[in-house]
Amino acid sequence: MDPDRSAITRLLNESRSGNKAAFDELMPLVYDQLCKLASRRLAAERKGHTLRTTEIVHEAYLRLVDSTVEWNDRAHFYAISAQVMRRILIDYARGRNRDKRGGGAEKVSLDEAMELGAAPASNLLELDAALERLARKDARKGTIVELLLFGGLTYEEAAQTLGISAATLHRELRLAKAFLQRELSGAAPRRRAAPPAGGAR
Repeated sequence: MDPDRSAITRLLNESRSGNKAAFDELMPLVYDQLCKLASRRLAAERKGHTLRTTEIVHEAYLRLVDSTVEWNDRAHFYAISAQVMRRILIDYARGRNRDKRGGGAEKVSLDEAMELGAAPASNLLELDAALERLARKDARKGTIVELLLFGGLTYEEAAQTLGISAATLHRELRLAKAFLQRELSGAAPRRRAAPPAGGAR
């Protein structure tokens, strides 16, 4: 285990034990990674975006330091950080929608959103709702999408964070994307038609 990773685990354990100062010591170790995640997430946003990388990271820090989360490990920390960044971006998207109701934001596919790490506000809100449904159905698949799309991790980083193989991550991601595509397209699974009354063949 590299020194930073070992230190992160130690400080999270101390924070969980009630040492508030440990969280302040933790931030310099994870700050660059959080900035990288936020920067990736904003990279494809519209020109003139009013949110900045440092603003997202600082807001995430304030929400994390005031939280009552009992950290399990480094993977848990980055998963929760991704959730917090997601909430910040969703809150921002909701505000944009209120300011520009009926603006007709361009739709993007889930694949485009995954690759670009961004989506127009209306699409982002729909994706957030679909992701909530996925998480209720399968928490790990929801976390995978969250880490990749809202947390900005690469496939390799997400697999490492969750402690699973790259092959497992790719398999579960395919299933998660299929579920989300169905949800976003509004296509419900087709049900087999009931046989005619009287048992006719």
